[in-house]
Amino acid sequence: MTINTKPLTAAGTLLGMGLGGFVDGILFHQILQLHSMLSARLPQDVLINVKISMVWDGLFHAFTWIMTVAGLAMLWHAGKRKDVPWNGKILWGGLLSGWGIFNLVEGLIDHYLLGIHHVVERLGLSVYDYVFLGSGAVFIVISIFIIRSVDRRTLGSAVD
Repeated sequence: MTINTKPLTAAGTLLGMGLGGFVDGILFHQILQLHSMLSARLPQDVLINVKISMVWDGLFHAFTWIMTVAGLAMLWHAGKRKDVPWNGKILWGGLLSGWGIFNLVEGLIDHYLLGIHHVVERLGLSVYDYVFLGSGAVFIVISIFIIRSVDRRTLGSAVD
């Protein structure tokens, strides 16, 4: 039987994108209140702007929830396939890759291209935005090393 790690990697990646979005939204938007989705465009000192931002934050969380549920569905289906090995390193590598992709894409689009918010809004575009992007790249590189560290010769026995 041919071993196929792609379904597990893809499930982990999508889960990582969704969970990375939740970390961003819960930590930066809600707990630390460093920014909201539209805080660079709508000053958060007027109640109506806070309400509008809250709706956009909710839409953002709905999107991350959908990615997480889709990743769980993919993981469920991957787990039922005989050709897909159940391997923690591949799953964790995919999760970290997804989180990195989230940070890179969200950072490039929202922080730089659209300029709708920044990591620390009161500072505007700052070193924290670069660190956010850099974390995405670092997560992806680490995930590649994790996934490549898997001994492919032993995966066949995990499937049988």
